[in-house]
Amino acid sequence: MKNTILLLLLLTIFSCGNSDDSEVLEEPTYTVEGKWLWSPDPDDRTFANTMYEFVDGTRYTSYANCTSSNPCSNSDFNALDATDRIPGEKTYTFNDYILTIDGITQTVSFRCDGGILVFENGGTLWRLSSDCQ
Repeated sequence: MKNTILLLLLLTIFSCGNSDDSEVLEEPTYTVEGKWLWSPDPDDRTFANTMYEFVDGTRYTSYANCTSSNPCSNSDFNALDATDRIPGEKTYTFNDYILTIDGITQTVSFRCDGGILVFENGGTLWRLSSDCQ
């Protein structure tokens, strides 16, 4: 009888232990597709005057009319369209945090829920639709 109780107790303990059904948290998947702002100050989006658009393997560049005394707002950048793009375009690919623009490869990471793109060389882009500073 003692052995049976001990056996039941051990079975209960082992059945309540960790299971292999624990939730595995995956990192979010971000994309570079969309509009990104570049600022001459890598720590401050306020001074952004250049917008890069990553669209289906092509990167376009547009400039907004901003000055240090009159910085651009999201409205200024949202007002830019295809007619505001400067001549010339660059091709890009993005796979597994590797961004290649016209054959130049950089490892990138994301911060602020995908709103900031950080290049391994220290460059920074801010997603236009984000509130990240």
